[in-house]
Amino acid sequence: MSNTPKSAIAQRIPLITIIVVAVLGAYFLRDYLTFDTLKENRKALLAFRDANYALTVLAFIAAYILIVAFSLPGATIATLTGGFLFSTFPGALFNILAATIGATAIFMAARWGGGEKLAAKMDSSEGAVKKIKSAIDDNQWEALLLIRLVPAVPFFMANLIPALVGVSLFRFVVSTFFGIIPGAVVYTSVGAGLGEVFARGETPNLGIIFEPAILLPILGLSALAALPIILKAVRGKKGL
Repeated sequence: MSNTPKSAIAQRIPLITIIVVAVLGAYFLRDYLTFDTLKENRKALLAFRDANYALTVLAFIAAYILIVAFSLPGATIATLTGGFLFSTFPGALFNILAATIGATAIFMAARWGGGEKLAAKMDSSEGAVKKIKSAIDDNQWEALLLIRLVPAVPFFMANLIPALVGVSLFRFVVSTFFGIIPGAVVYTSVGAGLGEVFARGETPNLGIIFEPAILLPILGLSALAALPIILKAVRGKKGL
């Protein structure tokens, strides 16, 4: 019995660490992980990449994982940097891989920090809570893809919520990897064109994902992901 409190605290250490580092990072790094920093150091980054390509890839992926895992400011800049250094491909692949690993770190920390117990309580509960949990379980793949595809869902919340409702690690990783592909490719392609943007003394259009030519296809994919959920809900009301 005496070991239970210590065990509970130990389980929460990863999540507490992420929260603390995120807060400190938001305060101390907000002026460093910026577009201006990338612009000022672009020549040095390109020179280092040309001299040490493999090392640059590994260092970039590691840095991106840390940014996502600890919810540090600069995830968008990191994605642009991936495109700037490595072009749309393989830059997009490096971005997606790193973002998926970082997201998985948050997911696992949340599960260990109480997500598993919360999911178990929801399973054993009755009434509305039980119905909500059952609806989530019946539509996990669709819901996971939906929260990844919809640009309005914050990335941190899309990592945290699945851990609190009992989503399996496999489903989380697969849906994250494939669900972030559209947005990652768009921003990586923007990063790939930063050389011309720098030459003109301009800043990149980070709102490009909300332009109709980009947003409508993503919303179409979101609608496809949501369609099975809607159909199940309609059939349930009709008692089919």
